[in-house]
Amino acid sequence: MNNEFYDNRELSWLKFNERVLEEAKDETTPLFERLRFIQIFCSNLDEFFMIRVGSLHDKLLVDPKDRDNKTNMTPKEQLSAIAKRVRALLPVKDEIFSEIMRGLSAFGAEHIAEDKLSPEEDAFFKAYFNREIRPLLFTGIVDKKHPVPFLKSGEVYIGCKIRKKTDNSGKFSLGILPASENLPRVVFLPNKRGEDGKISGASGRFMLIEEIICRYAKMVWGNFDIISKCIFRVTRNADIPIDEGLFDHDVDFRDIMSKLVKKRKKLSPVRIEFQGNPDTDTVSIISKILDVDGSFVFKQKSPLSMGFMSSVEKRLSGQANLFFEPLSPQRSPAILPDVPLIEQIKQRDILLNYPYENINQFINLLEEAAVNPDVSSIKITLYRVARDSKIINALNKAAENGKNVLALVELRARFDEENNIGWSKQLEDAGVTVIYGLDELKVHSKLLLITLRSGNDVSYITQIGTGNYNERTSRLYTDLTLMTADKDIGSDASVVFNALVQGSAAGRTNRLLVAPNGLKNRIVEFIDNEITYGREGYIGIKINSLTDRDLIEKLAEASRAGVKVELIVRGICCLIPGIAGETDNIRVVSIVGRFLEHSRIYIFGRNDRRRVYISSADFMTRNTERRVEVAAPVLDKGLAERVCGIFNTMLSDNVKARELFPDGQYRHVQNDKEPLNSQLYFYEQAYANAEKIKKPAAATIPAFSRVMDVPKTQTDLDTPVKVKVYKVKR
Repeated sequence: MNNEFYDNRELSWLKFNERVLEEAKDETTPLFERLRFIQIFCSNLDEFFMIRVGSLHDKLLVDPKDRDNKTNMTPKEQLSAIAKRVRALLPVKDEIFSEIMRGLSAFGAEHIAEDKLSPEEDAFFKAYFNREIRPLLFTGIVDKKHPVPFLKSGEVYIGCKIRKKTDNSGKFSLGILPASENLPRVVFLPNKRGEDGKISGASGRFMLIEEIICRYAKMVWGNFDIISKCIFRVTRNADIPIDEGLFDHDVDFRDIMSKLVKKRKKLSPVRIEFQGNPDTDTVSIISKILDVDGSFVFKQKSPLSMGFMSSVEKRLSGQANLFFEPLSPQRSPAILPDVPLIEQIKQRDILLNYPYENINQFINLLEEAAVNPDVSSIKITLYRVARDSKIINALNKAAENGKNVLALVELRARFDEENNIGWSKQLEDAGVTVIYGLDELKVHSKLLLITLRSGNDVSYITQIGTGNYNERTSRLYTDLTLMTADKDIGSDASVVFNALVQGSAAGRTNRLLVAPNGLKNRIVEFIDNEITYGREGYIGIKINSLTDRDLIEKLAEASRAGVKVELIVRGICCLIPGIAGETDNIRVVSIVGRFLEHSRIYIFGRNDRRRVYISSADFMTRNTERRVEVAAPVLDKGLAERVCGIFNTMLSDNVKARELFPDGQYRHVQNDKEPLNSQLYFYEQAYANAEKIKKPAAATIPAFSRVMDVPKTQTDLDTPVKVKVYKVKR
């Protein structure tokens, strides 16, 4: 196998998280938003250890000789490389965090170092600890008579090396204090006393609860001498075999999922983090009792949990310059406000672009369908939904109105299992027919089918999206949704749902590409077709991740044939571009910015033979072979032009875009063109469009900078997009 143009999946992911960290370092980003990127970096890393590192630990136990099919690395080699890379990233994160916190202290939020407390401040925190914290602490001791207490994944603990004051033998024990449960994360110092002697309000100076507990731990261990103390946190493996037990048809899937979620919380530790510079002996003891190899024990200066941020944010909320300028999703000019949406979709296809356009316009479609007398059924696949979901409410209302409503709720949506279990029960209570998915395949598609009957005529309204039916994430993730009355697409969607109800995946369909049976092979066909055109061929792909070896090989084959390949890959990219004779006709760009790039776009060919799709599927083997995914063609020429315009505008981004080079490193795109932040451009475009339609109480367009128009049509993908100019300092 030619490994020359491959990168390891896990190491590529760490490069993505490094790009997130770069956003925290960017001085053009408002100060508190930089802190938020630190939080995202840490949260990403937590999940990476729980799932990806956890999976590699499992492989190391079961099949240590198993090798990555792209770079030929064993589990041990991958774990070693991961540990080395993470160890290099943490000091960078610590330095950025310190810089941000120094900056925030000037705005009234100062994180006080323990050694900087004045006697008066020390007295306050000591009294607070004794009054508010100590009564709630659960103490644990580890020695020959006391087993190791269960330490929860993600919780912060204080470890104390202790010895009884009456013990002269030199023996010691390990004392453990939890610092997370039922306690506030942040304790602010009060303001100084007024002339009346009363303390009013609170200052912006604070300590974290774990720091307070650690400082005054000797008040808990009254009968012991404390030899050393430390703050630590455990990360446990969360990569449970989620399909375990789901093939047993004598039990309810939902009950099995509830048990598996509980099981996940008790799996083996895969990482220990220590704050500061703890005693070597204490680190060794904790690592030994948790059975974590030293290469996965990490020390860092910054807090181990960023959960304190919400309290600090409230304290700073009145200072707008610390935050991104508020932006609100706008109404699409393609949708008339006073005409039923179903009737509008019958006249023409409609495309929405989140977060720039409002998801409520799609929710209106569901609410209309719930009361429309011609609607006979509504079928939908649900992977992740908001905790207070208008979409669920609309489905419940439709069922209560006598519509036949079918909801496939994917119970195996990682870390949303409990949420989805709850929604499935609520839907059932409202009269919705709920199914849980297929035995061997997750259902990851974003598909809605509304069937209407008028007399003997049957018609469809179909919606296909790239992102979840989730109002909250629709304001944070970039996604596309297509609503169409095309009969062939509706017929294909009906085939998909009929197969799901029968417990199988759909076979080959007419217009829709449906994984696992009819997506990957069709994509290969489209790439093969472009290969026949050689240098006249074109492939443009926007996805979150590229790991599927078959598709990587096929893209490399296209490159060798002279086909121009442009890839926008936000996260993992196992293909290295620019390798002479292999991938030198491939360009890879990643955009990491204020919003999480989530839309998937496939473009094959140019001009009249161009095919444009939007999809729920990344180019990962799990998506192409082990999930039900749907890609829909954008048949309307105007909408296809718009999708290609979105794609090309992102390719022209030279503010938040990084390009992947042959050495495997990402670097900011730098050229002599005017600066373009594509995400801000799309938002300004949405505001300008909303202003044009003169809706009541129209929002004021944010003054980002001067604007240059984007062409309404663009048939040649090599034509540069004229874009808005952003004056950005870098």
